[in-house]
Amino acid sequence: MTEEVGSVAIQLLITNRDLVVQGDPLTDWSSLDVTQVFNEPGSGSVDLVAHAEVMAQLQPGNRMLVIRDGAVWMSGPMEVPQDYSWGIAGDGEPPPGKVTVNFADDLAVVAGYLTWPAPGSAWSAQPNGSRKITNANAEAAIRQLVDENCGPGARPDRRIPHFALGPVAGVGTTVSVDTRLERLLDVCRRVATDGGGLGIRARQVGSQILFEVYQPVDRTSTARFSAGLGNLRSFTFKRSAPTVTHALVSGSEQAFPRPYVEVADTTAASSWWRVEQLVDSSADSNDGGQLTQEGRQALAEGAAPVELSTVTVDTEDLRAGRDFGLGDKVTVALPTGLEVRDLVRSIRLQASPESGEQVTSLIGSPDATTDPQMVRIVRELSRRLGRIEAR
Repeated sequence: MTEEVGSVAIQLLITNRDLVVQGDPLTDWSSLDVTQVFNEPGSGSVDLVAHAEVMAQLQPGNRMLVIRDGAVWMSGPMEVPQDYSWGIAGDGEPPPGKVTVNFADDLAVVAGYLTWPAPGSAWSAQPNGSRKITNANAEAAIRQLVDENCGPGARPDRRIPHFALGPVAGVGTTVSVDTRLERLLDVCRRVATDGGGLGIRARQVGSQILFEVYQPVDRTSTARFSAGLGNLRSFTFKRSAPTVTHALVSGSEQAFPRPYVEVADTTAASSWWRVEQLVDSSADSNDGGQLTQEGRQALAEGAAPVELSTVTVDTEDLRAGRDFGLGDKVTVALPTGLEVRDLVRSIRLQASPESGEQVTSLIGSPDATTDPQMVRIVRELSRRLGRIEAR
């Protein structure tokens, strides 16, 4: 059964880890909240009446499949399959109770892996060095890292079931990679940024979970939001100073002489002021551009953020998922006369049978969708631990 929400058809299905549908489509849901995020795992939640046949499907290892107008909006594992509440006489949810399901998209599974120095060897046989890929196409490097750590080319015990690499898109510039025991998704994101602003995603297509690298599209001339066009309901806008304009990258302490590279955003420094940041790298040299890549990543994370959170509404002419997607560059015309052209960082779908659906697009800096301090702390700790291991 497909639930009609306003003029949009939404269907919720549960599959097992082999992508086999476990029962009838879920009904009696009251609230759906699903957010797609550019180059990050998306997440979602749904409130359901806890019928016995529904509870039977909400088992560990099973997956949620959200279909909107016949297309998969999000698919991935249930992180909290049962958050159940029940009560009588006004003391809780009336029988049979309510269950909330929290789930992520398939990129979350990739995020659970680390970059092994020798992916084809057992853990007990890992060398002291790092995994290096030198002067390679960015798309090819990302695909290789994913394939050898969790894809079809990985050791059998590390393969994600029914996981495959999608068709080659032929995108990206030349990059180099030097990594050891970092979060796989962090490395892929770093390479994607340095390799031409690429996008990465994992999604269910038929009986497979496909990992894809793609080039976001500049849609600033066709994807426009404004009050006059009737597709912009509200917005919040914030422009801040950069947290780094000059990345001072130092190489491995074991190298002699120790390499140093400065990567600067002179435009930001002249517009605002100079802000230096020390970036500690484990690379022995900059021959493959590894030090430069890490400096660019620091500049990207510390760029002067333009955070624009918009509440948009689909129209016949402009619709999320059809006319623009994650990572695409779009235009938002503000009532002040300013036009902001930036990337779509996240797309949030909220729906209920009573109130219909609302689509919110977040446009702006990489930190616009998350707590920047916590994200930076976690990522920096991960990178530092990997570098310590490499020494």
